[in-house]
Amino acid sequence: MRVTTVSAAGHPGRPNEDFTGAVPGAAVLIDGAGIPGAESVCRHGVAWYARRLGGTLLALLTPEPGPPPLPALLAEAIGQVTDAHRGTCDVADPISPSATVAVLRLNGDLADYLVLGDCFLALDLAGAAPLVVTDPREVVVSGSYEPALEAAADADAYGRILRDLRARRNAPGGFWVAKDDPRAADEAVTGSVPIAGLTAAALLSNGAARFVERFRLAGWPEVMSVLASAGPAGVIHGVRRAEASHGVPSDDATITHCTAFAAP
Repeated sequence: MRVTTVSAAGHPGRPNEDFTGAVPGAAVLIDGAGIPGAESVCRHGVAWYARRLGGTLLALLTPEPGPPPLPALLAEAIGQVTDAHRGTCDVADPISPSATVAVLRLNGDLADYLVLGDCFLALDLAGAAPLVVTDPREVVVSGSYEPALEAAADADAYGRILRDLRARRNAPGGFWVAKDDPRAADEAVTGSVPIAGLTAAALLSNGAARFVERFRLAGWPEVMSVLASAGPAGVIHGVRRAEASHGVPSDDATITHCTAFAAP
């Protein structure tokens, strides 16, 4: 498998809270999520959490016969990272660092995938439109609170609504991310496709997926074409230009592009 990655921080002078990496036969993308005030409950920060979770997950994805299911590996990684800072940080606090996750793993004749949260995985399949995988629950749940937040009469009302929204993280009927509870991994979107029909795959943080999801610069087939011709940098350059033209603050943007799945 050939892997090309580009990761661009959204703000100069601030840590990039995305992480991506690969081992033979597998790739991981982590999109760290932070809430203002998190430094009061976790001394490490979101970038540390994203890097630690991604590195731990990559170590668990080392090729082996009959590999465990991807949710089991993600659960193990979440547990290890939580234990690494449980003694110094309030890992259970709703504002402690969290992340969304995308994983691609070659497993015999299949390519297994996992997505937890609002990052994206696009699978380019021969003779068909790309299969685009994401977990929209956070976007849906957060969107349902926007009218109430906009109509809040004062700071106290706004704070109460915001606390209620945060309480729906990693809770039934809410949305799920990697944080302190390994059971969140069981809520991930998973599946497999035959490697024989897979021509390319792309893992994208939601900052990079703005190319399609926010700015509508093109559809997913065109994204895969840009990746094939100009690589991840071509897509991220388009996102940055759109952010500038719309006056939208830049977000961390990361893409991992995978090709050449067949053995030579």
